[in-house]
Amino acid sequence: MPRSSGTDAPRITLTEPADLDDWTPGPGDVLTGDRIEGKRIETLDLAGERLPDVEIEESVIGTLRVDGADLRGLRVRDSIVEVLDAPVLRASSSAWREVRIAGGRVGSAELYDAGLNGVEFVGMKLGFVNLRGSTLTDVVFRDCVIDELDIADARLLRVSFDGTRIRAAEGSNTRIDHVDLRGADLDRVERLEGFRGATIAADQLDTLAPLLAAQAGYRVD
Repeated sequence: MPRSSGTDAPRITLTEPADLDDWTPGPGDVLTGDRIEGKRIETLDLAGERLPDVEIEESVIGTLRVDGADLRGLRVRDSIVEVLDAPVLRASSSAWREVRIAGGRVGSAELYDAGLNGVEFVGMKLGFVNLRGSTLTDVVFRDCVIDELDIADARLLRVSFDGTRIRAAEGSNTRIDHVDLRGADLDRVERLEGFRGATIAADQLDTLAPLLAAQAGYRVD
């Protein structure tokens, strides 16, 4: 959807990594603080592991399984994850730079105090996403379903939600610049407290009017 001059689109510059070495990691092959660089991995299964401060750089991962893993301080750069399988994703204080996650399901995402820069989420089902205190710069949610976003104390700059259905977004002290909801499906939205300052389309205003009035404390008779 074309953007008006008043709302800047996210700047996505990811280049798919090339000249990768195939790697099939087994149990115990990834340890705390390890760096994975220049690899093509069909399946990386870290479920249930305690692996803070792991780094992934210039790699392509077919399926990343991280249910219940402790990934605090995770660093992911210049990489593609084709499927993210994480009923529970624990990655607080993580950093994601120039990353595409091209599919998968996340039930509960603990991404508070994280930094996301140049990140694309594509075709994902996301349940509860905790982004409290995080910074999102040049981030795209495309063709996703998001049940609930907690963006209290977060900073969002050039973030868009193309073809994405959002049920609820809440939080206080959220700082928003160039956040674009014009491509989002907001027909069944329940709460939008966290998106004050975002750009919506004129036709969306008709849909959201009752919700906005209720949030402002107006009675419509």
